[in-house]
Amino acid sequence: MPRRFHSIHTRLFILFLFCMTAILLIVSALFYNRTTTQFHEKLGEIAQKNVSQTAGLLDLLLASYDSLSKSISTNGDIVRLVGEKKKLPPQVEYINQHSITTMMGAIYFSRDDLVGIHIIGENGKIYNYGNYTTVVDPRYGSSDWYRKINDSSGKMVWLGVFPHSLIDTTEDDAVFAFGRPIFDLNEQHQIGIVLFEAKADTVLAAMSNLKLGPNSDVDIITREGKSVPTSLEANPVHTLLPEHMKTPSDPGEVIVDQLGDRLIAASKLGTTDWTVVSSTPSQDLDVELTQTKRYLFIVVTILILVAALIALIVSRTISLPLQRLVRQMKQVENGNFHGIVRVTSYQEINVVVASFNHMVKRVEELIERVKISSVSEKNAELHALQSQVNPHFLYNTLDMIYWMLDEKGNDRLGEVVLSLSHMFRYSSHWEGNAEVTLREEVEQIRHYLNIIQMRLEDRLTVEIDIDEQWMNLPVPKMLLQPVIENAVKHGLEAQKSGLLTVRAVPDEKYLNIRVQDNGAGMPAETLARLQRSLNMYTAEPAGEEGLSAARQGIGMQNLHQRLKYMFGEEYGIGIESVPDEGTTVTLRLPLPVQPAGQDAAGQQQLPHNGSAGSDFRTGTE
Repeated sequence: MPRRFHSIHTRLFILFLFCMTAILLIVSALFYNRTTTQFHEKLGEIAQKNVSQTAGLLDLLLASYDSLSKSISTNGDIVRLVGEKKKLPPQVEYINQHSITTMMGAIYFSRDDLVGIHIIGENGKIYNYGNYTTVVDPRYGSSDWYRKINDSSGKMVWLGVFPHSLIDTTEDDAVFAFGRPIFDLNEQHQIGIVLFEAKADTVLAAMSNLKLGPNSDVDIITREGKSVPTSLEANPVHTLLPEHMKTPSDPGEVIVDQLGDRLIAASKLGTTDWTVVSSTPSQDLDVELTQTKRYLFIVVTILILVAALIALIVSRTISLPLQRLVRQMKQVENGNFHGIVRVTSYQEINVVVASFNHMVKRVEELIERVKISSVSEKNAELHALQSQVNPHFLYNTLDMIYWMLDEKGNDRLGEVVLSLSHMFRYSSHWEGNAEVTLREEVEQIRHYLNIIQMRLEDRLTVEIDIDEQWMNLPVPKMLLQPVIENAVKHGLEAQKSGLLTVRAVPDEKYLNIRVQDNGAGMPAETLARLQRSLNMYTAEPAGEEGLSAARQGIGMQNLHQRLKYMFGEEYGIGIESVPDEGTTVTLRLPLPVQPAGQDAAGQQQLPHNGSAGSDFRTGTE
């Protein structure tokens, strides 16, 4: 587990998931807090509007009821007839009662929300007007509502909402009751009271409009802090304003405050000393917030899962190519250079993988080149060693022959023996990577050509034209002798007068060593076969044919491959030949680069062995 935790895949997955989850949670928290604030502000505005509208509606309703009550308490005829103290004949009494009920009916039908009008005189006479025949409760005199109206100083007494009529035992509908005393202004004393009962629907609807939720409590509170009945519930909850809460002092003023877990809104009426109060618990206010929170939780959970999936995909997109690259690196460590990493990922990773593949391929090519070059050099060295017969004994013997010839005055033959001695010394020492300078190679072929000219009895003319500035160029050992040997054997040996030229011809990129003869040349078929043999030659022998080829000596094919291994694929041997005119063999070598500030020694800077370019074709140039 700790090892997996330290992997780039796990680290990237955790990093991406943590970042995206943190962003989601922060954004969600900010969104929820902002939504909560806006929602509470909106609720406050709604509560303020509801209380203000309800207070305005109740003000209008109570003002109309107050005006309605004054139409009776200030009606002179009604006051006179109700205040009649003398005992009147039955006929007159009936007429008076009929007159009062007629005036009450006119007032009753002026509004469609009245349930009944009841006038109670001080003499005990009761005048009623309603939808049905009124049956007066005989115990009204001991009731609380009667005492409140009777004890009033002339002001309207708002009794509140009741489930049925206060005085009419046949009326079972909910009523809103109010009343006031009736005074005889001439005698300045109270002659009775009037009780109005209206439908409670308007008041109940106004109070219901104050509720912001199913558990909201609404109430009307008097100046003394008492609650006015405004509900039909059996045991209504009466809401009292907290002592430390600021209460509205002016009519129409609305105060909204959050106290604890309840939102309280209050407004004072203008027509009376009532204060309308609405109290809503937070559980009702936060219903939408709870739903929002639940929805937000579900959305955030889904987004976190999506973020985890995205983090997994992104981390795998980055880590899997790197894991493949690491596995292939381990294969390379074990010596396997044949694997290729194939991935499709981000541009930077693709570049790294492509560079690694190219590097592995180049390393494999270089290792193979070094291996083949090493085998080729070893084969040449083996052949040279096989051809040696006790070299020191041979050197001493040749030196002895040279001094014997010198004593006898045979200088020409002595020079041949001395050249042969130098050739044996040169060809028998294969040390290191078998690299020599062009100067040493030119010296070697001078000895070789000295012998050849002696053997051909001066039928061969040799011209060597190589500038001194190229003499320090590193070249493979035995560079020129195989070429000159083939030119003499196949082209010049049968000529009566042969010409062999060796020139160094530089161009823009290469130093070309051209070995040209005026011999018999070769047919096109033979030239093509020779060119194919150069390109098909393998320096690492296989089977008996390969071993036989190695034993035959350092030939043209071997030299062609050694030039490629030493300098690159663009270097090697090119052959041109025309029948009866001669053959030209071109050895393409790297052109030495003259470095800045070159010293007087004339040291040259050469391209690296691993440089590669276009293949050097062996056809006619």
